[in-house]
Amino acid sequence: MRIEEIKPSQRKKGRILVKLSDGSILRLTEDVVLSYGLRPGEELGEDRLAALRSDAAAAVVKTQAAEIVGSRALSRRELERKLQRRGAAPEAVQGAADWLEDIGALDDGNYAGVVARHYAQRGYGPGRVRQELQRRGVDREHWDDALRELPDSAGAIDAYIAKKCRGQVPDEKLRRRIVDGLLRRGFRWEEIRAGLSRFGAAEDLEE
Repeated sequence: MRIEEIKPSQRKKGRILVKLSDGSILRLTEDVVLSYGLRPGEELGEDRLAALRSDAAAAVVKTQAAEIVGSRALSRRELERKLQRRGAAPEAVQGAADWLEDIGALDDGNYAGVVARHYAQRGYGPGRVRQELQRRGVDREHWDDALRELPDSAGAIDAYIAKKCRGQVPDEKLRRRIVDGLLRRGFRWEEIRAGLSRFGAAEDLEE
C-alpha cells in the first residue's frame, strides 16, 4: 500500500490525514506521523500498515475522549462507558483514558469533590453523595476525601425543616414527611431527629 498524500485536517486541529493508494484515509495525530517518519510515496508493508490503522483508531478515540471531557466533568468510568457506546475498542478506550489522566484532564479525585460540593449546595447529605459517587463509577478510594469536604449536616437539615414548617411547629403528619424527605436526601436518622429536636418537634418519633 502506497501513501499518496499527507496533509493537515482542516476540521480538526492537530490531526493529519494520510491518503492511501486504495482511496482510504488514515486520521493520525502529528506525533504518530513524526514517530513513523511517514512521507508521500512510501510503500507500507502489511505489518506497518496494520500498526498505523491501529494507531489511527486510537487517535480518533483520543479525540472523542478529549471532546467529551472538554464539555463536562466526568469520572473515568463514565468516560469509558460513553466511548464504549460509540463502538470504541477496549484497548483504545483504556489508552485514551490513561492519556487524559496523564495530562490531568481526567481526575477522579477532583471529580469526587465536585460531585460532593454540588449535592451539598443543593441540600443533600453524605448518603446521597455516596449514592451518586457509586452511580458515576468513582472508585471508593476517592470517597472519603470528597465526603470530608461536605459541610456539617445540621445546617442543611435545619434549612430543610424550616422551609417545610414555615415558622410553625409541625404536626405528626408533617414530621413524618420531613423525616422521609431528609432520609431520601441522604441524612442519617440520628441527625434528623436532632434537627427536629432543635425545632421542638421530635416527640413520639420512632426510627
